[in-house]
Amino acid sequence: MTRVSQGLTPPNCQRRVRLIFGLLSSVFDYLTFGVLLLILQATTDQFRTGWFIESVISASVTVLVIRTRRAFFRSKPGKYLLMATLLIVAVAIIIPVTPLAELLGFQPLPMSILLVIGIIVVVYMIAAEMAKKSFYKRVPF
Repeated sequence: MTRVSQGLTPPNCQRRVRLIFGLLSSVFDYLTFGVLLLILQATTDQFRTGWFIESVISASVTVLVIRTRRAFFRSKPGKYLLMATLLIVAVAIIIPVTPLAELLGFQPLPMSILLVIGIIVVVYMIAAEMAKKSFYKRVPF
């Protein structure tokens, strides 16, 4: 069977990637919501801050995962991409302890919430890696 007969032409592949990673992102958004609200019983400002940190970091780190067919930890990213990703992660973590936090409705988070967010991001990275691996098994290019 050819890629065309399987419906895996480049536009269809792009659609499939957007669908897979969009759904994966949504699952982890809901997981973050549930953990922050139901398990950690975060206040409104803690919820807003935690969701901001998790979504910015997970989106940034996912770029490192999907940029290559190889496992993300086996493929060294470019120097500027890695620097930009680390800068974005640092800024996302630092913003809640700056004067800008009040304007955005953020507040510094306790270490327990930051740790849980870190775990969610790591699980998200693993899930993204698994989704990427599954995708490339079906798309032979």
